[in-house]
Amino acid sequence: MICPFCRFEDSRVIDSRPTDEGNQIRRRRECTSCGKRFNTAESSILLVIKRSGATEPFSREKVINGVRKACQGRPVNDDDLALLAQRVEEFLRSDGVAEVEAQEVGMAVLAPLRELDEVAYLRYASVYRSFSSLEDFEGEIALLRAEPSRNSKALKVSQPARVN
Repeated sequence: MICPFCRFEDSRVIDSRPTDEGNQIRRRRECTSCGKRFNTAESSILLVIKRSGATEPFSREKVINGVRKACQGRPVNDDDLALLAQRVEEFLRSDGVAEVEAQEVGMAVLAPLRELDEVAYLRYASVYRSFSSLEDFEGEIALLRAEPSRNSKALKVSQPARVN
C-alpha cells in the first residue's frame, strides 16, 4: 500500500477489523519509511454482468427498486425489502465467484420474494420470466398451490379458529 504522506510503496499492517457485516476490512497501517500511520478499507466487490456484456457492482438498491414495483399495494415494508436484498446478495456471494450474470440475480430474487409475498412473487415472476399467456400464470399458480411457501403456511396456522 502506498503511503499517502511520503508516497513510499511499503507499509505494514498494525490492526485489522471487519466492518459492514463482515463485507469490509478496516486496516490500520504504518509506513515503513516515514513511520506515519493511516487507515485503509478493503472490500470484496461482486460484479454483475449485464446482457450487453458491461459489468457493474452489485447493488442492493437496484434489487429493492426492482422488487418494490412487484410489491406495490402489498403488505411489504422497506425493512422486508432490505432483508430480501441482503439475502439475495448473501446467496450470490455464497458461490464464491466474483462475477454473476444479471439473470442469476433475478433468479436469486425469486425464492426469498416467494417467502415474503406470493402475490408479489407472481407479479415479479411474470415479468422476469416473460409470461406470455394465461397458461403461464396458471402453471405458476399451480406450483404455488402444490408447494406453499413457509410464509403462507404460517398464515394458515396463525389464523384463529371460528367458534359457532
